Amino acid sequence: MAASATAPPESSKLRRIVAASLIGTTIEWYDFFLYGSAAALVFNKLFFPESDPLVGTLLSFLTYAVGFAARPLGALVFGHYGDRLGRKKLLVLSLLLMGGATFAIGLLPTHATIGSAAPVLLTVLRLVQGFALGGEWGGAVLLVSEHGDARRRGFWASWPQTGAPAGQLLATGVLSALTALLSDAAFTSWGWRIPFLLSGVLVIVGLWIRLSVDESPVFKAALAQAEQRKATTDQVEKMPLVAVLRHHWRDVLIAMGARMAENISYYVITAFILVYATTSAGLSKQTALNAVLIASAVHFAVIPFWGALSDRIGRRPVYLIGAVGVGAWMFPFFALIDAKSFGSLLLAVTVGLVLHGAMYAPQAAFFSEMFATRMRYSGASIGAQFSSVAAGAPAPLIATALLADYGSSTPIALYVIAAALLTIVAIACARETRDRDLASVEAGRQGDDSARDTRESSAADAPASA
Repeated sequence: MAASATAPPESSKLRRIVAASLIGTTIEWYDFFLYGSAAALVFNKLFFPESDPLVGTLLSFLTYAVGFAARPLGALVFGHYGDRLGRKKLLVLSLLLMGGATFAIGLLPTHATIGSAAPVLLTVLRLVQGFALGGEWGGAVLLVSEHGDARRRGFWASWPQTGAPAGQLLATGVLSALTALLSDAAFTSWGWRIPFLLSGVLVIVGLWIRLSVDESPVFKAALAQAEQRKATTDQVEKMPLVAVLRHHWRDVLIAMGARMAENISYYVITAFILVYATTSAGLSKQTALNAVLIASAVHFAVIPFWGALSDRIGRRPVYLIGAVGVGAWMFPFFALIDAKSFGSLLLAVTVGLVLHGAMYAPQAAFFSEMFATRMRYSGASIGAQFSSVAAGAPAPLIATALLADYGSSTPIALYVIAAALLTIVAIACARETRDRDLASVEAGRQGDDSARDTRESSAADAPASA
């Protein structure tokens, strides 16, 4: 059973699975990043008009951070049912929730129309977005990871990760086009709604593709094993969350630490940069958007390269390249932006995102390989999303507050460097997982409770290869 579960699928089938995961993550990240860009550009004026500009931006980023607060809840709920019912069903639900919330934001009345109810409704819809994204990531990367074989898992699993820069590219591209075509007054009045309403069309396309793929063969094999054990021993499986915290708590902590530099650096480079470049550096909104747009295209292109490299030299070395690189780049990053030219801004953002990709690309395979199949959705999602509350959620908020308090980029650079050091420590504590067979991890977990518990703990902690 393990052998069949891990046999490489036909290339055409695998490409369809990758496409289904990629288009779904692209749409969901488009929705999520669109909010972040709008928060930096217009939401401070539309939903918090009584505040001064920088305070309004802070409040706008606060509603942005609320979406991250809902991601751990989404990870728990989607992880539980994804480990019980399968990956595909939950991925369809996450896409519907995210797309519906984003479309509703495009119809939302502003503060000028309904007063303080406007930011309240905006916050509620942001919570729905965060809840959906908390469940999306784990399912999308597992669907690909569990269909492929270990030899090229890092490469194939990195493709759903390209949904982040693809979504950023799409969101920034639409906003950039609108700001170029419309006057500031027209964009602030009604133009900002267009990208949110476009989400409805994208969701229809995503659902059509996502409904056409099969459930993960590794999950189906593990489910069959669990049902057989239940029938022969009358044992009831523990809840996935309980099993994760009992047998994989160390892996959860490592995943959370690994996310710190990756998450914080990304939102500083792509979201806070729109504030810093337009205020401290005095560059235009269009210039900042164009730089993020081009850099996101490069980011998209390099992620599969980093994923393939992790198949050759391991997940940990590639991840460390990214963490060390991002930390070392922060002072040059801000120095280049302060040069106040488009070329220097583009170089700063592009190099930053290339180094970020070295962490983000192997992350999908790395986190998938840490956990057993019947708790993998929960474990990967919890490790990834709980850290986002402390990392990505407050990153633009903290960076904006530091800029307001100190009027300098130095504290912001030190903030990212501290996150990089945390990630380096986490990866140093991790074990290499490159050669781990996702099905064989589960196959050895049978027998009575005590024996199975021992095997689960040792299998989770054992090195991937001799």
